[in-house]
Amino acid sequence: MKAACGHVFKYGDNVDTDVIIPARYLNSSDPKELAAHCMEDIDQEFVTSVETGDIIVANKNFGCGSSREHAPIAIKAAGVSCVIAETFARIFYRNAINIGLPIVECPAAAKAIRKGDEVTVDFDSGVITDKTTGETFKGQAFPPFMQKIIDCGGLIHYINEK
Repeated sequence: MKAACGHVFKYGDNVDTDVIIPARYLNSSDPKELAAHCMEDIDQEFVTSVETGDIIVANKNFGCGSSREHAPIAIKAAGVSCVIAETFARIFYRNAINIGLPIVECPAAAKAIRKGDEVTVDFDSGVITDKTTGETFKGQAFPPFMQKIIDCGGLIHYINEK
C-alpha cells in the first residue's frame, strides 16, 4: 500500500457530514459535483485550495451525523489522500473504507499537526510524519485486508476483483 503526502487542512471536533457535503447537494451522486462543494459550509477556501494528495486533520468525532456515504466520496473526489483524526464516527469510518478513502486515528497527531503543515502517512506502518516540524506519530496501521480494499478503490472494486 502506498503512502499519503500533502498539506494539511485542519478542523476541530464534531465535523459532521452536513458540513462535509451539505444536504442541498445530495441530489447528485457524481463525485466531481460533490467534490465541488466539499467542506464549503465550514471552509469556503477548501475547494479552491485543495490539491491532489492533501490531507485533512481533525479532532474528535470526525464524520458524525447522518450515515451518507456522499461525505467520504466528496472528500476523496476533492483529491484528499487521507484523513487523520483523534476519533471518527463509526459509520463514517466504515463508509470511508468502503469507498477507498484512507483514514487514520491518531490523537497525538491530530492535536499537534497544524493547518498548512506538510505531512506524510505511511499506511503500512501507521507512521505519520509532520515534515514541517519534524515530529513523528504512531497511528494505527491498516490491517492487510483493509489495505487491499483501499488499494482497489473501495469494497465494491475489491469484491469485483475477486
